[in-house]
Amino acid sequence: MKVNKRLKGKNIVITGASGGIGEQMALKAAQNGANIALLARREPNLLAIQHRIEQQFSVRVLVFSVDISKRAEVEKAFTAIFSKLGSVDVLVNNAGFGVFDEAHQASWKDIEGMFQVNVLGLISCTQFVIPHMKERGSGHIINIASQAGKLATPKSSVYAATKHAVLGFTNSVRMELSRDGIYVTAVNPGPIATNFFEIADQSGSYVKSIQKLMLDPEKVASTITKAMFTNKREINLPKWMNVGSVLYALFPRMVERVGKKAFFKK
Repeated sequence: MKVNKRLKGKNIVITGASGGIGEQMALKAAQNGANIALLARREPNLLAIQHRIEQQFSVRVLVFSVDISKRAEVEKAFTAIFSKLGSVDVLVNNAGFGVFDEAHQASWKDIEGMFQVNVLGLISCTQFVIPHMKERGSGHIINIASQAGKLATPKSSVYAATKHAVLGFTNSVRMELSRDGIYVTAVNPGPIATNFFEIADQSGSYVKSIQKLMLDPEKVASTITKAMFTNKREINLPKWMNVGSVLYALFPRMVERVGKKAFFKK
């Protein structure tokens, strides 16, 4: 079913596209006639998605095996994208990962990795598309943040810090580009049923406690795809969880006290 006719003939770049909502967004955007550039480290997964899209839809699909944390690899990929597609109409910064540990137990490798991918990689990709979008006077940058960027909880201190950074960057860039006809959207999902938790929650205890509340990646992807080329400031999923984030911004002490038991379920 068509979800966004504005995407027909547009060029969309998706990072972290080898699975989860990245893969689902690629499928839905292609269904609406968009050409897709898929970026991720797992090349076999990307090639499988490329084959699936090309079998179903008459669009161009480019794949790039890229470690988003490596600036040189990102530059090489975007140089090729502009050479082959000519422009980028939508950039979805979806690549990211988390490791849930208390602050004093988090390994420095994991800390650096989360900031390199979740923050610096996102900024790097954004820097490569902004000049071209400004020159054309149009475009849409969609950054996948998290409800953790609005309401941090125990064992997510570093991950939440990266998503706070993503929101800060997104809000600033939105204002910077508001005069150029470029939309900038932050997406703040709660837990999604993807392989994210294979790394983030290796014990499986957190997933077990929230399994019934986890979001369907296809539905999340559909919501994001529908919002492409609309001036949407934020997408918060699920809506009831965002109520908690709003309450926290207004009454932080109360939320920390009332929610303490639930927050420690990670």
